[in-house]
Amino acid sequence: MALPSFILLIAFLYVPLYGWIYAFFKYRPGVPLSGSPFVGLEYFRVAFGDKEVLLVLRNTLVLSFLTLLCTPLPAIGAILLSEIPSKRFRNFLQTVTTIPNFISWVLVYSVFFSIFSINDGLLNQLLFKLHLINDPTNFLGDADMAWYFQTAVGLWKSLGFSMIIYIAAIAGIDPSLYEAAKVDGAGRFQMMRHITVPGIAPTFMVLLILGIGSLLSGGSFVGNAFEQYFVFNNQLVTDKLMVLDLYVYRIGLQFNDYSFSIAIGMTKTIVSLILLFSVNWISKKIRGQSII
Repeated sequence: MALPSFILLIAFLYVPLYGWIYAFFKYRPGVPLSGSPFVGLEYFRVAFGDKEVLLVLRNTLVLSFLTLLCTPLPAIGAILLSEIPSKRFRNFLQTVTTIPNFISWVLVYSVFFSIFSINDGLLNQLLFKLHLINDPTNFLGDADMAWYFQTAVGLWKSLGFSMIIYIAAIAGIDPSLYEAAKVDGAGRFQMMRHITVPGIAPTFMVLLILGIGSLLSGGSFVGNAFEQYFVFNNQLVTDKLMVLDLYVYRIGLQFNDYSFSIAIGMTKTIVSLILLFSVNWISKKIRGQSII
């Protein structure tokens, strides 16, 4: 039964690694690889000395760092949600916060455009009517707030889905611990601090290690962030939202420079693996636990 899934895994995740060979050739579409000149590590040297690549790397690291700063929020939300006594209200909140994760980024952009656009945006119109502003604010085209705005958008979309993992971890805590704490006179805050938080700490560390391992993915709470920056990118904020994955897409598919784009993508994968194994090794030395 597992064989079809294993075949798909090999076909879509490992067979394409053969394409890394194009990073060592000056490949042009329509020309066989055998007819392409071998350039060795030339594209890797160009990538590390290109100012545009350094700018893209800065954007990627900043957005990823902001995402890592928000890593505790799903855990905090799950703890607070589990403390709500009404099961119906708790299920309602969980559903409302989880639904955005299943909305495509195209629809998310459409919703945010209708709310935050500079001309017909709902928010600007409301602020005008309340006489709180004199000039409209271009939330989607403000380069100064682009990093923070996109972090907030990603958090809004993925918070509920990320909370599910912590809710499952909380459900796995032995109920007798809470009963014993009640007998000893512990309050709800004390039980959260001394039972719930230590109970979900291993889950938090695993997700934190995976988050650091995907540091070069541009900041994502769940999965890859390429789609988010692809739909929200425009000429006004492209200097702040051009992350590595989006840059690889633009260089490879828009400018047809496949070799250079593959070299950058290849470097990103290797560095991500190094980060993952390094943080995993540090966790094993410090905590005695690791994910590998």
